[in-house]
Amino acid sequence: MAGFLTYLTGTTITFLTIVGLYMLLTGSGEQFNVGRLLQEVSPFAWALTGMGLCIGLSVSGAAWGIFITGSALLGGAVKTPRIQSRNLISIIFCEVVAIYGVIMAIVYSAKLTDVPPENIFTTSNYFTGYAIFWGGLTVGVCNLLCGLSVGITGSSAALADAQNPELFVKVLVVEIFGSVLGLFGLIVGLLTTGKAADFH
Repeated sequence: MAGFLTYLTGTTITFLTIVGLYMLLTGSGEQFNVGRLLQEVSPFAWALTGMGLCIGLSVSGAAWGIFITGSALLGGAVKTPRIQSRNLISIIFCEVVAIYGVIMAIVYSAKLTDVPPENIFTTSNYFTGYAIFWGGLTVGVCNLLCGLSVGITGSSAALADAQNPELFVKVLVVEIFGSVLGLFGLIVGLLTTGKAADFH
C-alpha cells in the first residue's frame, strides 16, 4: 500500500510540474485563475455540489460506522449471543448520521427556485450558492467523522459487553457523546445558510 501511495504522489507532482512549466513557458499562466473560476461557475452548481457532498459524505460515514460496528457485533455474538439485541443501538446511532445529511439536503433544497438565466449571476445568488456549498461540505465532513467515531465506539461497546455486561452503559455514554458531533455539524450547517436568501 505504501508503494502505491508513493507512486500516486510522485505521478501527481510530476503532472502538476509539467502543466505548471508549460503554462509558465508558453505565457499562458493567467489561465490559472481561481477568481475567474469562482465567478464563472453557476451558483446553482455550487449549491447542488454542496447538497451532494452533504448527502454523500453523511451516508458514507453512516455506512463506514455500520460496517465497523456490525462486524464487531457479529464477531462478538458468536461467542456471546446475548449481546445481539441491545448493541443494535450502535447501528441506530450510525444510521442517524445519514438521516442528518438527508435532512440538511432537504433544508438546502428549499432555497432552490427557478431563476431566469439572465438573473442567475447576482450577488445574492452567489452568496446563497457558496453558503450552501460550504454548509453542505461542513455537514458532510462532520457526519463522516461522526459515523466513524460512533462505529469505532460501538465496536468497542459490543466487545466490552461481551466480556463484562456492566461496561455496556459506560461505553454507551461515550458513544452518545460521539453521536452528538454530527448534531453539531447540522447546527453549523444551519447557521452557515441562515442569512442566505432563496435564489431569485
